[in-house]
Amino acid sequence: MGSRGRPRAEWEPEPEPEPEPEPIAVPVGGRAERRRLARRVRRRRRTRRAGELPLLVVVALCIALLLKTFLVQAFFIPSGSMEQTIRIGDRVLVDKLTPWFGSEVERGDIVVFKDPGGWLSGEAARPAPDPVVVKQIKQTLTFIGLLPSADEQDLIKRVIGVGGDTVKCCDARGRVTVNGSALDEPYVNPGNSPSEIRFEVQVPQGRLFVMGDHRANSADSRYHLDEGFQGTIDEDGVVGEAVVIAWPFGHWHRLEQPATFRMVPDRARRGRRVPRRRRGGASFA
Repeated sequence: MGSRGRPRAEWEPEPEPEPEPEPIAVPVGGRAERRRLARRVRRRRRTRRAGELPLLVVVALCIALLLKTFLVQAFFIPSGSMEQTIRIGDRVLVDKLTPWFGSEVERGDIVVFKDPGGWLSGEAARPAPDPVVVKQIKQTLTFIGLLPSADEQDLIKRVIGVGGDTVKCCDARGRVTVNGSALDEPYVNPGNSPSEIRFEVQVPQGRLFVMGDHRANSADSRYHLDEGFQGTIDEDGVVGEAVVIAWPFGHWHRLEQPATFRMVPDRARRGRRVPRRRRGGASFA
């Protein structure tokens, strides 16, 4: 024992060394395998989406074709026969559904109808032909209803008289009359008179007497009075009723029946109306 401090042991054991940590076993290729698996999953997803795309396209085309055939279709206006109500270059939407449920054409309606024969001559200017590829693309889009047709097979006019009506021009004030009731026609193109042609037509059952709003630039029923049925058109030739100007947006508005036609005394149509035959539409004058 020393003279100072605590007693000193003759032998002290050395501290045991701490055990080394065991190495973590990392499977050979584990990270690479996970990457390969992730790439495989992504490829499967891309393949599945690519396989679904044609089906989605077919479904979309079928829906567009059904809409065009039975519900509504866009039409392009190539002439000024309905100015200022509808202008050159406007696109209108035509209701093709309601007539299937027995709805009859009414006075004042704006309707699209197929050419009764020779009406388009000299009224609508045919557009310049497109290149072959562009023409085929337009024909395809037109067929499925995604593009208004421009092949000039139909016309658009306003219905003035229906079956049983007497349409006459003009009264003492130069107005068109229907069943003796004078029409106040604010929709007629400014500067035009109601009609420069004098006429009186008894509209046969199942037929319509039609006129353009641009009276000085519309080869309508008045210009075919010497033909069969005095220039009236067959109701079965009506494709549908124009309900709205959809393009350009600056011209957008609904096409509604003018109030003046609500004042016309009605004459009941005799006989049961034959359902209209429907067909693919085209552009019109």
